[in-house]
Amino acid sequence: MSMRLEVAVIPVTDVSRALDFYRSLGWRLDADFEASPRFRLVQLTPPGSECSIHFGRGITPAAPGSAHNYLVVSDLEQACADLISRGVEVSEIYHNVYDAGVQDQADGPDPEGRSYASFASFSDPDGNGWVLQEVQVRLPGR
Repeated sequence: MSMRLEVAVIPVTDVSRALDFYRSLGWRLDADFEASPRFRLVQLTPPGSECSIHFGRGITPAAPGSAHNYLVVSDLEQACADLISRGVEVSEIYHNVYDAGVQDQADGPDPEGRSYASFASFSDPDGNGWVLQEVQVRLPGR
């Protein structure tokens, strides 16, 4: 039996503002249904992704800005440059370091160029966080 993640729910304050933001990233609009003044569902999909996002009115009780998700990219520098060209404020690239089991961040990409080890981040207008993670070679079975 297979199970695939299809949708991540993103809590937002202003549906139209969120729709404009995610479309400005080049994400495909799949659906925009307004069934009543209290219910509107918007679905968008990032380029190349099999998983979409949902947001709207009456979708989730979660607080706007409380979501934290990852986007996997094959070229982190290119992805950051693309987002910046679209007007998005993106963090500097960083990698994680571990000292006595405690995780911290260090400036720049992973010095060894390992997959899964270099990151950057950005937020949507509500503060929902997105981490870009560079993966050039997937782990076995992925």
